[in-house]
Amino acid sequence: MSDLRAEAEAWLADDPDPAGRDELRAVLDDHQELRDRFAGPLTFGTAGLRGPLRAGPNGMNLAVVRGAAAGLVHWLAQTGVEGPLVVGYDARHGSKAFAEETAKVAQGAGRRALLLPRPLPTPVLAFAVRHLDAAAGVMVTASHNPPQDNGYKVYLGDGSQIVPPADREIERAIRAVGPLRDVPLGDAGETLGEDVVDAYVDGALRTVEPEVPRDLVIAYTPMHGVGNDVFVRTITEAGYPAPNVVAEQAEPDPEFPTVKFPNPEEPGATDLLLALATRSDADIAIANDPDADRCAVAIKAADGWRLLRGDEVGVLLADHLMRRGVKGRYATTIVSSSLLSRMCEAHQVPYGETLTGFKWIVRAGDDLVFGYEEALGYCVAPTHVRDKDGITAALLVCELAAGLKSEFKDLGDRLDELALRHGVHATDQLSVRVDDLADIATAMATIRRQPPVALLDEPVHAVEDLLPDADVLIVRAGTTRVVVRPSGTEPKLKAYLEVVEPVTGGDVAAAREKARASLAALRTETAAALGL
Repeated sequence: MSDLRAEAEAWLADDPDPAGRDELRAVLDDHQELRDRFAGPLTFGTAGLRGPLRAGPNGMNLAVVRGAAAGLVHWLAQTGVEGPLVVGYDARHGSKAFAEETAKVAQGAGRRALLLPRPLPTPVLAFAVRHLDAAAGVMVTASHNPPQDNGYKVYLGDGSQIVPPADREIERAIRAVGPLRDVPLGDAGETLGEDVVDAYVDGALRTVEPEVPRDLVIAYTPMHGVGNDVFVRTITEAGYPAPNVVAEQAEPDPEFPTVKFPNPEEPGATDLLLALATRSDADIAIANDPDADRCAVAIKAADGWRLLRGDEVGVLLADHLMRRGVKGRYATTIVSSSLLSRMCEAHQVPYGETLTGFKWIVRAGDDLVFGYEEALGYCVAPTHVRDKDGITAALLVCELAAGLKSEFKDLGDRLDELALRHGVHATDQLSVRVDDLADIATAMATIRRQPPVALLDEPVHAVEDLLPDADVLIVRAGTTRVVVRPSGTEPKLKAYLEVVEPVTGGDVAAAREKARASLAALRTETAAALGL
């Protein structure tokens, strides 16, 4: 305890934030709290830094942000990259202050800092990096994490998220930063005008065709995030009627008061959206997550509204682009449905498969024209935004839905067409949120030690362990597949399930029902294999 307290006292002496110092002093005698806060520094993960808002090295706070910014600008200087640093931020607690601190560190190091004009979607920042010929970009956001979190995403000059070895090099540069009080600070840099948003919207509009149907009733929610203004503007300037927006979730609110978790994938998160869709007799319902880099879609079904899985939206968008004649590579990840690979084979276009995360998807090939991940992330125009973009994805979904509506069809009909041609590729996810990360390690060790010998009564023919490159285990039995991995952004263990059911006699409904039953059984088998 004495060593821990000494470490905390040393942190206090160097913390530039009076509020952070007061917060830490209040817990100096709480051994468990200090252990949590000093368990280790936040490290660069799937998308930079992400963690709870709290004082100490194992949290997001002004001291950690100053150190991260100092390490980043030092690394940029070391690598000889010229150009400004563009900084964006969402509406979470602390986001604007963290963005301004980053700008001051860059200015103090002699590098021009450009601050986005207001809280804006992450795709706008990713776009701005290339649009402004920047050396790099920083987006202060925790995306769809709970309200007590924040994060720090770093983009390289090509507009993509950092990958090894850049992430490790930046991490080393951060650890090499001396006392924070010695980090030179400049002014807050230049605040950009709305022209950067104008340029983003103009580019988004070029992702859809001009002479196609626009008759579509849309229900929409930004889920208390920053997507509303940009989404509504983009949709209406594309020629669609103004969407019906969930009033309770329209304005940014860092507390996310109407949802347990501000993630469209979470149960109950889209209840208000679907209620609005019903009241407004909408053709389609769309949700962005709080930083608008993800897009969820719901359609009418026989028994009410149904949220499409990320795999379903991904293959719908890919099929739409293929039908439009867009040639190039279509990519997804090892945890997504295998249907995209079959579609690429049928259309004779290149297919790419990567590790999870858009930092890998956008690097699937120089010829990339589309990429998606099952976690509601879609890149429909890599030359516009080299990352997932919930605004342009929604725009393309609307183009597809309006075109189908003009033919008296909907997205469900198109999914049935794909199933008739390629079979029903049904996917599901077993997701377990934990309080103790050790539980995830235990589950992964359990299935590695004794992987299943059969799935759905079929013998397992392949077990692929991707360590050390990635903490992923893949089990295959016939056309059935299970992929297990820890989440890179949340305290979750995830198992991705897929079964493929051929359609006989044109009866898609029967094939889907059989696939649903198989998935339910596969969930049970997977949970047992993980020791859950």
